[in-house]
Amino acid sequence: MKVGFIGVGNMGGPMCRNIIRNTNHDVVVFDLNPAAIEACTDLGASAGTSVQQVAAECDVVFTSLPMPRNVEEVAAGIAASAKPGTVYVDLSTNSPATARRVNEQMRAKGVQMLEAPVSGGVPRATDGTIVIMVGGDTAVFDAQLPLLKSFSGEVVHVGEIGMGSVAKLVNNMLAFCNAAAAAEALVIGTMAGIDLRKLQQVISNASGNSSAFRNISEKAFNREFAATFALDLAHKDLRLALELADELGVPGMIAPQVMNLMRIARAKGMGGDDSSSVIRVYEQALGKEVRP
Repeated sequence: MKVGFIGVGNMGGPMCRNIIRNTNHDVVVFDLNPAAIEACTDLGASAGTSVQQVAAECDVVFTSLPMPRNVEEVAAGIAASAKPGTVYVDLSTNSPATARRVNEQMRAKGVQMLEAPVSGGVPRATDGTIVIMVGGDTAVFDAQLPLLKSFSGEVVHVGEIGMGSVAKLVNNMLAFCNAAAAAEALVIGTMAGIDLRKLQQVISNASGNSSAFRNISEKAFNREFAATFALDLAHKDLRLALELADELGVPGMIAPQVMNLMRIARAKGMGGDDSSSVIRVYEQALGKEVRP
């Protein structure tokens, strides 16, 4: 089988390379960054010349792209060139409405689609333990499950097209809210003068523990705010979650405040830094860094 992969950057690249390593499929890659392409061709993939060429040649086409508008633009090129029976798998984070709109476009061309957003960040994309939440037809999902498992640790079929996006947005909203609460807690501990390593040890083994707390505490303690998951992308994901909540009439008590915290961080020039940079808003306001 020939597999196409469009968008082999920070997230797509590691997932694509795991497909190359863990399957015998021919893999064709395309990206606007030549270095990203080379990281895959060095492992045995071939380089595509365009979205259209990859779509025309391949039986399954993956995309991993930063914004919904990028997905819609690339999906249009795939739909225009893919042969009927091709399977299109989008690993990006979208709104449910975008996923459904793209699916209708694919169906009109005889292309089957799975929306398959992922969670776990670059480290888990790299080590192949990323979680994939899949929306789409059950038969299409079952047929592609071995391929999805080749670069993930957990694959969950959550329902029809649109439900993958719902699962991803709900998950990310919860993670961002946890991170904001963890940031506030660490700042309180800092201002109170407690030994932060001791506080980290307590929380990591007590009821306040979460992956968001572990991540943000280590980022702050080590002053490592280079992006593994950029604040701009986190802001986009949370905005999509809030739009979904608004569509459903769900009142927002917590997430909108986290959005405001992200807006302040972005206004301070942190959009390209790691999403954990929200803690620096507190630090700058209080004139004290969170570090042991």
